[in-house]
Amino acid sequence: MSLGRRKFRDLPINSLIPNMLTTLALCAGLTSVKYALEGRWEPAVIAILAAGVLDGLDGRMARLLKGSSKFGAELDSLSDFVSFGVAPGLVLYLWTLDTGLGGIGWIVALTFTVSCGLRLARFNAMLDEEVPEWEGKYFTGIAAPAGASISLLFMVISFYSDAEIFKSAILNAGWLLFMAFLMASRIPTFSIKRIKISRSHIIFFLMVVASTVAVMTIYPWHVLTGIALLYLGTIPFAIATHRRLSKEEATKTAKEKSENVVDVKSSNEK
Repeated sequence: MSLGRRKFRDLPINSLIPNMLTTLALCAGLTSVKYALEGRWEPAVIAILAAGVLDGLDGRMARLLKGSSKFGAELDSLSDFVSFGVAPGLVLYLWTLDTGLGGIGWIVALTFTVSCGLRLARFNAMLDEEVPEWEGKYFTGIAAPAGASISLLFMVISFYSDAEIFKSAILNAGWLLFMAFLMASRIPTFSIKRIKISRSHIIFFLMVVASTVAVMTIYPWHVLTGIALLYLGTIPFAIATHRRLSKEEATKTAKEKSENVVDVKSSNEK
């Protein structure tokens, strides 16, 4: 018995835009490895940052154009693993870990890559879980694009600083392990996607963005360093607010349960 061919319906180009952006992000991540192999460190970092920007755009375009699909979700996970797990580990390994630590440096790079993979797997597994609305404002562990970008912090600083300490293999290995821990951990971090700007502050916010871009055109690596440190500085606040909201949620749940028990008792007495 012959098997019939599966028919696929034609898709409008608009619905493919998110997948195209994801593919470009994947290409950017792989291109960073190419630049690292050539010893072109600044383009290697820029390629990973570009992958992060494209990764942020593909999800928003998918929701805007209603082009979300199972295929797109799987492609996005693959792109994230390569661009934010494999690429940063290889870039740092080729930059300093290999010459400074040899085999140990490779173990550190592998640890970072595996931690990124575990973080992405956990993220995908949690998508179908029902959580309170306020939980959507937080990530569990640092997001993969942020983890990849901040893992390159000392490399970025070395672009404008002559201090040899920032090129230290031990320093970068320790930092890479720290970022691996942050990604694989259950530490809550703020989700930038859910941050809302008050209408009264929109003009001020746009002015800050414009000023930041203007400064970045002259001092790009200094600004990126500042952004990374600012993001890290928000983690203690994320932990504190998440803990407070968790306690409030637990208190609310306990109160509702006690009220249900009272209602059941009163109905039984009747």
